[in-house]
Amino acid sequence: MRYYDRVINYYETDQMGVVHHSNYIRYFEEARCSFMEQAGYPYARLEAEEIMSPALAVSCRYIHPVRYGDKIRIAVRMVRLTRLKCAFTYEITDASTGEIRARGTSEHGFITREGKPVVLPKERPEFYKIFQAEYEPEEK
Repeated sequence: MRYYDRVINYYETDQMGVVHHSNYIRYFEEARCSFMEQAGYPYARLEAEEIMSPALAVSCRYIHPVRYGDKIRIAVRMVRLTRLKCAFTYEITDASTGEIRARGTSEHGFITREGKPVVLPKERPEFYKIFQAEYEPEEK
């Protein structure tokens, strides 16, 4: 599991002073990119190697509102890894109190710029090895 911390900006909120729901998906992306960087294989390197990782599915369960100025911590876990795909879970908490604010998931594939699937162990063994070390299967 890896962690990503951030402070909420005013422009991310709606008229009620609450973070707009669409921003949570952006927070998941920021946390996932941070996860990759912390693991030693930044997303920029993957793209430089002409590998894309499109989102195949994403979900978010909103539990308690996040507001302007709040500091949040996002716990990111890679919970599924195959030769062609991976999946992550996210838990957003208040960085001060630990109160859970939201939970979510995302699933991603790996393709070339031309849209051809990439078989990670064969075509990107170093990347696959790093991801294997980060993999934490979901508890049933």
